[in-house]
Amino acid sequence: MRVIFTGTGDIGLPLLKALLADPALTIAAVICQPDKPVGRKQILTPPATKTAALGAGIPVLQPDRIRQIPGQIAALEPDLMIVMAYGQILPAAILTIPRLGCINLHASLLPRHRGASPIQSAILAGDAESGITVMQMDAGLDTGAILHTMAIPLSSTETGGSLHDRLAELTPAALKAILPAIAAGTVVPQPQDDRLATHCGKLTRSDGEIDWNRPAAELERRIRAFDPWPGTTTVLPDGSRAKIFPPAGCGSEATGCPLPGTILHAGPDGIRVACGSGSLTIHEIQAEGRRRLPAGAFLSGHPLRTGDRMSSSPSLPSSSHV
Repeated sequence: MRVIFTGTGDIGLPLLKALLADPALTIAAVICQPDKPVGRKQILTPPATKTAALGAGIPVLQPDRIRQIPGQIAALEPDLMIVMAYGQILPAAILTIPRLGCINLHASLLPRHRGASPIQSAILAGDAESGITVMQMDAGLDTGAILHTMAIPLSSTETGGSLHDRLAELTPAALKAILPAIAAGTVVPQPQDDRLATHCGKLTRSDGEIDWNRPAAELERRIRAFDPWPGTTTVLPDGSRAKIFPPAGCGSEATGCPLPGTILHAGPDGIRVACGSGSLTIHEIQAEGRRRLPAGAFLSGHPLRTGDRMSSSPSLPSSSHV
């Protein structure tokens, strides 16, 4: 079977490697996004999927927009296009080219968490499980019929990074379970129930700004969900920014109804901050431009006092003694 793999994100790398190792498949090409500048020095860097493909002698296509190359795709005469974390919606003109259509491996249990950030959204929502959905692609955003799902439980310490890696390793097994039926034309697609659908957009750094008015339990999940990207940040009492890392602890509210963001305790055992309900204890923190440190080491260079306030925006009051 002739296959085109279409994917840019690192999460698709184990799947691509599994496809390259399958003797029953011929990988006609890999399609991914153009190389992009990365890091402070903005070094032009190829996607990992491109590097893997070229290492295996597979041709790579990197159009600015995939809708620009239907002719090139058709010339490859693919039986199937396999898509994961590509970053663009495939137009109808391309979906109809492969004999067996186009399938997508999505990092959630559809129809829950359609969109660009399903991994973080599952943790943020407090879901008990996540997984991989293999679906037949249509012109919508993750709306195609479901071909197969494979679920895994989420732990109370799950981070965006750990779930990303677990789901990446799950994708080859999820595809292997259904690929023979797809090839034989015996798979029975199951339409999604749109009434159960949730949507999640692309994350930006601003999504990681801590709003201390929110409940502590929600903020604890946010810190885990957004690690490593986009990270969670707060504004310290002196107006500088700091990044917060998991794990963070949830506790009960302090007496006296302190304002959200008020520092209730600062010591080697952590920095405890009042939230909209409950309190959050920070154990690891990083000042802007500095190293990530345990709370005790951080406090030696950044003294914080009980009663000082943290905020999510420099425009909000950051210090108020009680």
